[in-house]
Amino acid sequence: TSLGTRALVLGLAAMALNFLLGFTGVLSFGQAAYFGLGAYGAGMTIKYLVASTPLGILVGIVVGTVAAAVVGALIIKLRGVYFAMATIAFGQVFYFIAYRWNAVTGGDDGLAGWQRVPIHFGFGTLDIASNDRAFYFLALAFFAVAVAIMAALLRSPFGRTLIAIRENERRARFLGIPIERHIWLSFVISGAFTSLAGALYALLNNFADPHGLHWMQSGDFVIMAVLGGMRSFWGPLIGAAIFVVLQDQLSSLTDNWQSFIGLFFVLVVLFFPRGVLGVFRRKSTS
Repeated sequence: TSLGTRALVLGLAAMALNFLLGFTGVLSFGQAAYFGLGAYGAGMTIKYLVASTPLGILVGIVVGTVAAAVVGALIIKLRGVYFAMATIAFGQVFYFIAYRWNAVTGGDDGLAGWQRVPIHFGFGTLDIASNDRAFYFLALAFFAVAVAIMAALLRSPFGRTLIAIRENERRARFLGIPIERHIWLSFVISGAFTSLAGALYALLNNFADPHGLHWMQSGDFVIMAVLGGMRSFWGPLIGAAIFVVLQDQLSSLTDNWQSFIGLFFVLVVLFFPRGVLGVFRRKSTS
């Protein structure tokens, strides 16, 4: 159950990155910043403010989304490697704040001493504190709603405009499309879904640590998206499931599990550039 929940949550983060990378054509290596802010927002709300799981999730989403809106507005005119490096730089700022602010965030030891709280409805209680299966279904519900919203956005004229920008930004600009505004909106939407994933991940572990803000976590999201299929809707979820299962199995066998995942990633990029989902699609059409 824990493994399945982790795959769902990280799959949501990878799909959120793919909203920006696969459908808008903009590479961000700083998505971990909003993942980590969502995690810390949820954890700090429950620990310091109100012991409420829904409020913690809401605060995590708001904090991550606001940060994405501010950062996106500052770097929106950059392109290519300059945009990617700027996202890393801003992400590392949030990382070092969490790493150094020991009194509030717990520093390198992480934010501990709190746990998710049961959710009380008028007709009953959802005990997610001690029932991991109940939390899995809660995470699945959030995942389903987030994916439905994401799919609706991509099917809308806004989503078609993002794809036009991805395919040919210059031509889209000649058509009168406000490029910077659309990329900023895509960046903010991606940050919102990523912060939701971060809040759920913190609740899964009852813990938040600075690693969730580090650029290496962003690299994991990129690997998941590329493994599954960068320009497909469900590809990042498949890539996340593969990544999580490989990590779980290999880490129990060897301390050098990252080397094997790296080798597998290189082989996929070399021989299956469209990702795992692209392989199945090619076979189905042939």
